[in-house]
Amino acid sequence: MDDASVPKRQPSWSERTAAHMREALDGRRRGVRMLLPFAGPALVVSVAYMDPGNIVTNLQAGAGYGYTLLWAVLFANVVAMLFQAISARLGVVTGMSLAAVCASSLPRPVVLAMWVVGEIAAMATDLAEFLGGAIGFALLAHVSLLAGMVATAVVTWGLLLVQGRGFRPLELAIGAFVGVIALAYLAELFFVPLQWGPIVRGTLVPHLADSHALLIAVGIVGATVMPHALFLHSGLSGERIKPQSEDDTRKLLRYSNREVVIALAVAGLVNMVMVVMASGAFHRDYRGTAEIGTAYYTLTPVFGSMAAGLFLTALMASGISSSVVGTMAGQMIMQDFLGFAIPLWARRLVTMVPSVVVVALGVDVTRALVMSQVVLSLAVPVPMIALIVFASRARTMGRFRLHNTTTLLAIVAAAAIVALNGVLVVQSW
Repeated sequence: MDDASVPKRQPSWSERTAAHMREALDGRRRGVRMLLPFAGPALVVSVAYMDPGNIVTNLQAGAGYGYTLLWAVLFANVVAMLFQAISARLGVVTGMSLAAVCASSLPRPVVLAMWVVGEIAAMATDLAEFLGGAIGFALLAHVSLLAGMVATAVVTWGLLLVQGRGFRPLELAIGAFVGVIALAYLAELFFVPLQWGPIVRGTLVPHLADSHALLIAVGIVGATVMPHALFLHSGLSGERIKPQSEDDTRKLLRYSNREVVIALAVAGLVNMVMVVMASGAFHRDYRGTAEIGTAYYTLTPVFGSMAAGLFLTALMASGISSSVVGTMAGQMIMQDFLGFAIPLWARRLVTMVPSVVVVALGVDVTRALVMSQVVLSLAVPVPMIALIVFASRARTMGRFRLHNTTTLLAIVAAAAIVALNGVLVVQSW
């Protein structure tokens, strides 16, 4: 058969995106069309900052203390930007994930220990995210929590299968979920009363009313930098396109930093809107609890079914998308630390086990969510310290290693996060 008669295979979304990135790096693509192909890794990772664990903490902050803890959300977001930018930098420069860099540079016993910590963090992350999605689906569809878990598992599994078609389809799918979360919470602002003066003051002026406010602020800031997000961001950034020159690397780092700022600014805005919504809806008649189910049942008579439906839609989208991202991170952690990975369906089943156990034993869901954040607090120093060490080392990064000022800033921020996590762990037991 003549080769000319054989239809040519159309390039995939991922292949087209990679080609567009190359055009932008070569100066053949300009304007917004130049920036869009580079959007993806930070967008995916930003879901970790809008997960059900964040929702529970933000509900407690707004319901209990109004707008006065908005400054903690702002500070947490700035710290997240710093560390996610460093993670992306490591991936762009080395072409490897943080886990792969550790595996190639550290003794085997240390690598195995880091893998165990990473796996525990991934399972703790999935506990909060999977339960959050299941609760949202169960309340929205008026079914049992078990049915909500089954539905959430089916949807997350379907999204994970998209990963086999390359990086772009899943990035677009996660981006759609981020859009749903952001729009749902922004729409909530039309239903709740707002006081712009106190909102601005609460954002810019740190204030702690009592020791419990301190605990919530610590929870907001201390559990901000997520272990799986640091591992995943470096891997996603390193696998999309390989720089062919130092000029390519500089451009990729510049585009990456812009994406981190934009994506996490959106995530930070969503978190601040959560606090504002909780303040406007629950603060006046706060009775000492701000659980997810309570929020739903309280919103319905006060602001109507539309407001309650938007809240549950955002919760469900948050749980599903963040659970997908958590599973992706777990798969990458095993692959890059150990050199092999279990089938995706097996990982999905394993990470669901803690959630099923919690529901089967009748454990308080909100308490389980809080304890999952405590586990993450114990795990986060491992990737944070490794990231700072390798990103600031010339042998790993060459001339693109972190500047001394940035390294010092990262060390101070890491020390603050570790200290705050220590307070969170002590107070939670």
